[in-house]
Amino acid sequence: MAFSGFGEYSVEFYDGLLADNSKAYWTDRRETYECDVRAPMQELLAACEPEFGAGKIFRPYRDVRFSKDKTPYKTHCGAMAGQYYVQVGSEGLMAAGGYYRMAPDQVARYRTAVDDERRGTDLQARLATIEAAGLATAGEQLRTRPRGVAPDHPRLDLLRHKGLYGWREWPPDDVLHEPGALDRVVGTWRTLRPLIEWLTDHVGPSDQPRR
Repeated sequence: MAFSGFGEYSVEFYDGLLADNSKAYWTDRRETYECDVRAPMQELLAACEPEFGAGKIFRPYRDVRFSKDKTPYKTHCGAMAGQYYVQVGSEGLMAAGGYYRMAPDQVARYRTAVDDERRGTDLQARLATIEAAGLATAGEQLRTRPRGVAPDHPRLDLLRHKGLYGWREWPPDDVLHEPGALDRVVGTWRTLRPLIEWLTDHVGPSDQPRR
């Protein structure tokens, strides 16, 4: 089916989950999740697939093995299509894209590219265009400058990054439940395409085995 918006109770479902993150709550409202959250997300990804590639919805269950927080369920529904991301939850809709967290070999390639005058200034220009369009840019950073980098390096702030992405969010409103939510996601992803193309060209996937 064509995407027509997230369900009427999608935000309410996650508001309740924030208050009662329990198996009992989830079991009692599983149908709401399937109909108002998961099914619309599948429809949104299907609508985006011709332009952005196949998408995947993340599991709703949290990995609590190494976490002090033992609540069993994620308080949002997230999905990826390549390096593009979309999320719906109690805070509304978010669309993002980039490299959220880079492996050590990716960080090394990223810093080499940023240090290069041509490639580094190209990235700066792309980020400036993204921010001028109303998106925010973010990513994990070192607190200090990387080893061997001069304190007056013109792109020191970028060199400190260990992840780099852009994002935009919308609080819950009527559009969330309408086809216009798809337009928001697609528009954001298109704006982020130059950043993702730069990262793909100059960083690429990690060559290191997953832990």
